[in-house]
Amino acid sequence: MDFLVKRDDLHEVRFHDTETPMLKAGEALLAVRSFGLTANNITYAVFGDAMSYWDFFPAEQGWGRIPVWGFADVVATDADQLPEGTRVYGYLSPSTHLTVKPESIDERGFVDSSPHRSALPPVYNRYARAEADSLYDASLEDQLILLRPLFLTSFFIDDFLADGGFFGAESLVLSSASSKTALSAAFLLSRRDEIEVVGLTSPQRVEFVESTGAYSRVLAYEQIDSLPERPAVYVDMSGDADVRGAVHRHYGDRLAHSAMVGATHWDRMGGGGDTLPGPSPTLFFAPDRIKVRSSDWGAESLETRTADAWRPFVEWSGGWLQVVHGHGPEAVERAYRELLDGRVGSATGHVLSLDPE
Repeated sequence: MDFLVKRDDLHEVRFHDTETPMLKAGEALLAVRSFGLTANNITYAVFGDAMSYWDFFPAEQGWGRIPVWGFADVVATDADQLPEGTRVYGYLSPSTHLTVKPESIDERGFVDSSPHRSALPPVYNRYARAEADSLYDASLEDQLILLRPLFLTSFFIDDFLADGGFFGAESLVLSSASSKTALSAAFLLSRRDEIEVVGLTSPQRVEFVESTGAYSRVLAYEQIDSLPERPAVYVDMSGDADVRGAVHRHYGDRLAHSAMVGATHWDRMGGGGDTLPGPSPTLFFAPDRIKVRSSDWGAESLETRTADAWRPFVEWSGGWLQVVHGHGPEAVERAYRELLDGRVGSATGHVLSLDPE
């Protein structure tokens, strides 16, 4: 079974049943055991065409399978060195099963070499064996599902900005401050003495954001005029054109850099970057930074650095993250619609399965 979304109308969804596929030479069948749904997955859908997210898991014309992160077990295999029962973490479709073509198999995992994924960013095609994953802890599977991909994006935002000396800025402003990606970034950035981290959020979420302790200051969107006057970097997690414009107009030439990361306010996106005061907004794409640091540091050092940063972060997240489990098609559709319409609490994370409980 697959959960399908209409590509030109994200509110239109359906479930599609298919026969269990016959494996071809070198393929393996994964049973998707659990996956997460957060605002990050809505971003994948919003940018599905522009950034090729729909291409990872093709569906029939006009429909798409939104990429998700989660755990799966190998239940059938024609791939050498990948036995049945192997548990893996990685990029999955919101389905009960997924066929992959494992390549570069070793004790750490494998790469899906399916032809339709060959031109896509390699970081999304890598599957980690749970038993060899430096971040894996069976008791923390929910946190890995919900926070790991967001944390890694934030890790490389933090690294990119710090490596560039924060473009000479003294303050860093994060929109959609209650989102899990923004909270991850704020946690990492707050550990640096050289920058003040300011969060922008909706009025009803100010109290929650303040309670996490991740930000130096938290302001509602209506208070943008109260942002610090000193030079700043803007990290846009919301994609909201009105908020972006207000931040740019407030800072003008004092805005040192403007990075676009997410689209939690996907229904209020807009263009106009070239007409805004200050620097033109620039897309931050984590896989590009991962490629740079993989070359700079090497794979082993990169894994060590991210693991060292992950441990204190996941411990801190235990103070606010509320995991909601759901099983079956109705639970998946309900969680998706709540996220799409912005009706999910900031602390809530959905861990789901299309299989009945």
